[in-house]
Amino acid sequence: MTTSPSRSEPRTEALFEGLLFDNSFVRELPADPSTENRPRQVQGACYSRVDPTPVAAPTLLAHASEVARLVGLGSVDVDEPSASKALAEVFGGSRLLRGMAPFAARYGGHQFGHWAGQLGDGRAITLGEVVGGPEGRQELQLKGAGPTPYSRSADGRAVLRSSIREFLCSEAMHHLGVPTTRALSLVGTGERILRDMFYDGNPEMEPGAVVCRVAPSFLRFGNFQILAARGEVPLLRQLVAYAIRLHFPHLLPPGAGTGSADEVPHDMILEWLAEICRRTADMVVHWMRVGFVHGVMNTDNMSILGLTIDYGPYGWVDDYDPQWTPNTTDAQGRRYAYGRQPQVALWNLARFAESLGPLLGTMEPLEEALGEYGRAFRDGWESTMAAKLGLRGWRGDEKSDGDGPLVESLLELLQVTETDMTLFFRRLAEIPSAPDIDDETLLAPLRDAYYDTNAAARPDFRQRTLAWLRRYRRRLAEDGRPDPERRDAMDRVNPIYVLRNYLAQLAIRKAEAGDPSGVHELLEALRSPYDERPEAAHLGVKRPDWARHEPGCSMLSCSS
Repeated sequence: MTTSPSRSEPRTEALFEGLLFDNSFVRELPADPSTENRPRQVQGACYSRVDPTPVAAPTLLAHASEVARLVGLGSVDVDEPSASKALAEVFGGSRLLRGMAPFAARYGGHQFGHWAGQLGDGRAITLGEVVGGPEGRQELQLKGAGPTPYSRSADGRAVLRSSIREFLCSEAMHHLGVPTTRALSLVGTGERILRDMFYDGNPEMEPGAVVCRVAPSFLRFGNFQILAARGEVPLLRQLVAYAIRLHFPHLLPPGAGTGSADEVPHDMILEWLAEICRRTADMVVHWMRVGFVHGVMNTDNMSILGLTIDYGPYGWVDDYDPQWTPNTTDAQGRRYAYGRQPQVALWNLARFAESLGPLLGTMEPLEEALGEYGRAFRDGWESTMAAKLGLRGWRGDEKSDGDGPLVESLLELLQVTETDMTLFFRRLAEIPSAPDIDDETLLAPLRDAYYDTNAAARPDFRQRTLAWLRRYRRRLAEDGRPDPERRDAMDRVNPIYVLRNYLAQLAIRKAEAGDPSGVHELLEALRSPYDERPEAAHLGVKRPDWARHEPGCSMLSCSS
């Protein structure tokens, strides 16, 4: 029999008094009529009620103070033993607070291009929605909190390595300016979990952990897809109405309020889809800007709010390669490679639009609304690349000397030799725009961006690089932006610190040995990814050669 977490003890109530719960999802939408916690197909519901499974010895390993304030916790002294213990118990799943209403959401999705049927929160359990923080409603969700009716054959737990990666990446992406869910805490469970990291038949016992994730909502394309696929159209209409009222209230007519009416006009659904397209485009543009690869862009991993969710086998591009994927499961088809992310996002949006078809009775207007994605992505990409190059604005490709060919030739050049994407764009800001600069001075800032230290000396590559740099400098001269101003602007969009896989792996190794200091060091550096600091200089360098093929440093599996 599964043990339920205890309710919060009075002696710790003061610590959590800022967490004000208003659980709209469970209040307004239908629950699974069965409370049996075993893998099964669920019908006619948006979620199943289920409590987290308590863990043996919850220990707070790390927390994000900014996220604590975001949800209404305020300033928390984690060095005070009773506070640290209470946080670990609550956000490790061993204690429920008054007002929490735990549930696991029901959803489906397309995985690697194929409909997978019912999926759902197989190891994520939402504790509730808090409304006491500075940015309004936030959902608190524990990942690795134990089995749910959607766990299929899994145990509902998560290992420390994947939990560290999710905790750090959630916060890294936020501070990079990428739309994302957040992470409040990382709790060690004191338990060991059997996992086959490489899917090679050699499972090992690994330390377990729970991450508390935070977002205004974790609603995904798949929440709507499963209802359309099962023909549950009245419930689909109800969920759409709920999503618009709670999370897109600006689409409602003046004076409409946020009541529970489920009728949504067709034009409002189309406006809603168009906005989701714009938000998704903005998110993917930011991914491309910083060199992030999600690794598993299934439709159940796509947020209707345009937030990056579900940090599994992700990675940052080290040497620039549009065909690179961090996901071992995707190694053959490379469906979710870096350069394919914009197209995959549109494909996913099209599947989401299909799930709305039963509400309109026709697909034609939905297909027209999907056109908003292409327009938004193009505009976002152009303005982003202009910013990365330090230009005041984008010059259209309709001119023979437009910025499109300049960018295309640069991206081709980056693939000629192994070029670190992050360092290249960061060092590009140091290129002087003044005339009569000799070749060595022009190339000098870029040398440490190449994995082949002799690359700049190879005649063919050297001449091609110099030709592009001269073309770029002519464009800078036409733009007329002073070098100091340009450098400052470029350094605000081209980071120096990103969560490279090898950095995360080094922190994981230390944490698995009982030392979470590597997690704390990375979290601190990633809070200011655009500001170079001497004490963090070792975190802003190329991937070392030893990490090229090291497990956890190059490609990762979905095992966690």
